Amino acid sequence: MTTLRLGGKEALALVQGGMGVGISAHRLAGSVASANCVGTISSVDLRRLHPDLMRATGRVRDKAAIERANLEALEREIRAAREISGGRGAIAVNVMRAVSQYPDYVRTSCAAGADAVVVGAGLALDLPELARDWPNVALVPIVSEARAASLIARRWQRRGRVPDAIVVEHPRYAGGHLGATRMEEVNDARFDFERVLPDIRRALHDAGLDADKIPLIAAGGINSPERSKAARAAGADGVQVGTPFAVTEEGDAHPNFKHVLAGAGPDDIVVFMSVAGLPARAVRTPWLKAYLEKEEALRKRAKKRRECTLAWDCLVQCGLRDGLPQAGQFCIDHHLAAALRGDVDRGLFFRGSEPVPFGAEIRPVRDLVDYLLS
Repeated sequence: MTTLRLGGKEALALVQGGMGVGISAHRLAGSVASANCVGTISSVDLRRLHPDLMRATGRVRDKAAIERANLEALEREIRAAREISGGRGAIAVNVMRAVSQYPDYVRTSCAAGADAVVVGAGLALDLPELARDWPNVALVPIVSEARAASLIARRWQRRGRVPDAIVVEHPRYAGGHLGATRMEEVNDARFDFERVLPDIRRALHDAGLDADKIPLIAAGGINSPERSKAARAAGADGVQVGTPFAVTEEGDAHPNFKHVLAGAGPDDIVVFMSVAGLPARAVRTPWLKAYLEKEEALRKRAKKRRECTLAWDCLVQCGLRDGLPQAGQFCIDHHLAAALRGDVDRGLFFRGSEPVPFGAEIRPVRDLVDYLLS
């Protein structure tokens, strides 16, 4: 497999996707990096992995205190991941553009020693400005089509930066928040790697960049060496893998979380509209099944609330808090946190569409890396 150079570090072009809340934190990211690959910490609400921070903030309605705790947790996770990696591979931090702490997460990631910052769930047009004091940190946007890649590249050029790599995510296969803007677009053929990867190369070239020097990382549905080879044949320089890493022994979530994801079949996985106003893919757990049955009624009653249910305002735009009927009507942080704890009845378990390599068996990161590189 080819290598990536991110923030002065060289790693195999096998990238572990960022998965939150707390699914990919220091144990998983550090272990992936120790295998000379790219491990990724998901930045959202990491205080939930630190008992002392939860004791201080778990029952308070103090937004500033929660935000401080999350930044402290992010610093701890980056330090711990780097220790596990032993200097091998690279440590990235995934930040959602749609979260309210996006600027602080970016700056904290850079200052704490991340090799790369990866941004999705929105266009990272201002990422070079946020990271300007850390020129050696690699900046990696996530897109699903050429138009977004072109817009980012042109905007960044005016600020003296170009993407160090671009993750190209296929909505038909990926888990969590998807790159399509409407439900009916999720399976659109324009997102197919054979089409979108050459389109992005041309868009970067038309923007005046040396397109061949910007690695394209295919994400979504990569669960085997054959899928990886197919993505490379379509024009990818590397691949990003999410769900198969989430169910490894080193995954930071509760064992129940891993068993739910590993045991889910095609009929157990559903695409629905998330609170951020984007389609999302998850396992049809008891909570999600009950929510979908009453979703239409909840949307009809959507009404702007005085404040966030957790007094945190984790998202810039929230369907529940802002009374947006076209978006989901539930507290995403509450249900993702339940999934992290392994609460099958209340959790929201994001997952990609494809089977995981080892079925229901929970195996070490090393086994998965060896399999994907075989």
